[in-house]
Amino acid sequence: MCAGSIRFVVAFAAAAAFSFFSLRTRQRIAAGAAALLLASVAAAGTVAAGATAAVAPPSEVYGDLFAAVQSHGIFTDSKQFADAIPRGTPSGILAAWNSRRQSPGFSLREFVSEHFEFEPEAASPAPATHSDLCQHIADLWHVLVRPMTSPAQGSSLLPLPFAAIVPGGRFREAYYWDSYFSLLGISVDATGEPVQGIVKNFAYLIDKYGHVPNGTRSYYLSRSQPPFFYEMVALTSHDDPAAAFARYLPQLRREHAFWMDGEALAKPGRPYRRVVVLADSARLNRYWDDRAAPRDESYREDLTLAKGTDRPAGEVYRNLRAAAESGWDFSSRWLADGKTLGSIGTTNTVPVDLNSLLFGLETAIRLGCARVHDQVCADEFTRRSAARHAAIDRYLWQNDSGVFDDFDWRRGRPTDRLSIATLYPLFTGLAQPKQAHRVARIVEAQLLKPGGLATTAVASGQQWDLPNGWAPLQWIAVRGLRAYGETELARTIAQRWLANVDRVYRTSGKLVEKYDVVDLGRSGGGGEYPLQDGFGWTNGVTAQLLQLYPDPKRCSAAAPQATRPTATLH
Repeated sequence: MCAGSIRFVVAFAAAAAFSFFSLRTRQRIAAGAAALLLASVAAAGTVAAGATAAVAPPSEVYGDLFAAVQSHGIFTDSKQFADAIPRGTPSGILAAWNSRRQSPGFSLREFVSEHFEFEPEAASPAPATHSDLCQHIADLWHVLVRPMTSPAQGSSLLPLPFAAIVPGGRFREAYYWDSYFSLLGISVDATGEPVQGIVKNFAYLIDKYGHVPNGTRSYYLSRSQPPFFYEMVALTSHDDPAAAFARYLPQLRREHAFWMDGEALAKPGRPYRRVVVLADSARLNRYWDDRAAPRDESYREDLTLAKGTDRPAGEVYRNLRAAAESGWDFSSRWLADGKTLGSIGTTNTVPVDLNSLLFGLETAIRLGCARVHDQVCADEFTRRSAARHAAIDRYLWQNDSGVFDDFDWRRGRPTDRLSIATLYPLFTGLAQPKQAHRVARIVEAQLLKPGGLATTAVASGQQWDLPNGWAPLQWIAVRGLRAYGETELARTIAQRWLANVDRVYRTSGKLVEKYDVVDLGRSGGGGEYPLQDGFGWTNGVTAQLLQLYPDPKRCSAAAPQATRPTATLH
């Protein structure tokens, strides 16, 4: 297959994956989610098109009150207060706070209980004794698919026009890149209406805010996440992705403009927001956040970390936030010394995953523009994708080591930190066949473990490092490797991962956020919060892999199937 054909086929291979397997198998896992998505549209309500896009986060809405609650450690998890639902107006709550805070015997804890309420975490259903893995995934959609109702005044929740998939546990809102991997498990057919509703949610966010925020909370609006919107759009038209790109062309172009904002202002050695200009004027991108303040959802933790370094606090906060935009929060990829969170320098890094996805986005825009006969646009994005491809080959491909690597623009050299991100150029189809096969051999030798692929080769204690494996990265690997003919390695990764997921499920009754791929049967560790179960992207990727690599021991054809109601999205 020529490189051009690989680029086209790989970029949208996932959209057609469901058509390769039996309808019975597809419906088995998808039915619960599809029915819930359809049924919940009426409850979701209508989001006002004219609503203001300027939504302040709780740290700004509640000011000193927010800082006091978070700093005093009233909640073990800082996210709990960031997600609080006010019982009154913010102005009324602040007036009560200011009038009572100095009173003798004042209790901040009691004040918070009086003026705020808290949504419980999403609880997973207990597995039935007869339930196999596929049936449990189907049951989980009843917990994880939910309408996004109009939030109370002063709440951090952002409304959505259609039902959304939440990851589970403490994550009670929709997340950007999580949603793509969750969708893999509920994509019913080439025009699946439930998928359309989810994609319309993200198009709505782009129209309203100019980008897809990290998640549907006001405190996430200052950043995005890895740009998988074009991949979600492709899922709405399996047989003709270009037609879907044409339908969503305004949103695709607006998202691209968000990532490239200020490109004319960036200069070599002086990036602007997310745009980095390198020595030869090549333009690539980095992760960023528009705020240099403690994250609302990790307020106390960020304050503590910054105080423990000799760096300017704003610099630490910005880099923590940029790592959150990457989705890899946190990893040795972003740490200057490879091990200490206080050394975080995410904004110094030109990441291979982000730039591969932006190549995919530019390719999608080109195809959409060609479909609507906008030759000026098609020519522009042909040039943009070609320039990005050339820059990735020049700066991110390391011919000596045979991997795609992140690039430290300040030091002018690769970071020499092997991670699964090296497989993103295969996922989006920009790798040349020889590059892909060399990457496959390195990944097989250094990242393949008994339970799947390790995220990196470094055991730093951070959650996006060895020994943890994550479902979305297994899918990036499997799809990318299959597209370049590395079918045996792809099969090995998938089967080891599925065995690991199934083993944890058999012993704990849970599908979890991350897994230990070295010590089999163990959930993953590390991170800022306790292990979460649910878990949206694990369910979606597991469902997809079970269709690619069926195993009756894990997904019995005899398991019960419920009859689901049908409805029509509007």
